[in-house]
Amino acid sequence: MENTYKFKVAMTCSGKLEEVKNVDIDMENQLVTVVTSLSQDKIFETISKTGKKTEIVS
Repeated sequence: MENTYKFKVAMTCSGKLEEVKNVDIDMENQLVTVVTSLSQDKIFETISKTGKKTEIVS
């Protein structure tokens, strides 16, 4: 089962996470949308490890 998650991330460049089907980055609104079979917590943890301010949007 695939899920779509949206995170607000302070960012200056984009990159793709391992095991992720699709990543949409909206630099203007500072949003990252992730389509993956991984849990929302796992994706949040991975993004947070970059040191960027991150919050779950949906």
